[in-house]
Amino acid sequence: MDYPAVLERDENGTILVSFPDFPEVHTFGDDEADALAHAVDALATGIDAYVKDRRDIPLPSAIVTRHRVPLPALSEAKIRLYETMRRARVSKSELSRRLHWHPPQVDRLLDIKHESRLSQLEAAFSALGKRLVLGLTDVAAAKTSAPRSRRGRASSRRRVAGRANRASSLRR
Repeated sequence: MDYPAVLERDENGTILVSFPDFPEVHTFGDDEADALAHAVDALATGIDAYVKDRRDIPLPSAIVTRHRVPLPALSEAKIRLYETMRRARVSKSELSRRLHWHPPQVDRLLDIKHESRLSQLEAAFSALGKRLVLGLTDVAAAKTSAPRSRRGRASSRRRVAGRANRASSLRR
């Protein structure tokens, strides 16, 4: 999951970064590389604020910009958990009951900047009747292709899973 970023030189000589999908998120750097390094943290902080405010997290738009800021995989998994909970109308306290965890553990699990363990995310998804599935993307192909909707990614995962199931049944 990567979001478009706009880099502009500020009047004081620094590079200002803004995100069309998150108008309230901005950061800066001394040069382009420094600004992009700060952009990942700024984007994570903005998304974390959306979660705390119980707002919908916008999909990455297809706006063509020179730069796109990728989120770490763990952050994307946490966003998916947050979205799944919202769709299922499951509160944090209800998820903590289902998992037999203390409420602060669920708070940390939804904190985009907290380094949760993958096994904890898998347990949370399981408590919601879901399974976390990972995927790989070729970096070169990702830079040249336009972002796809979440529906497109899910249907491609189902196709891959279907192929894997057919292949395993043929081996038996």
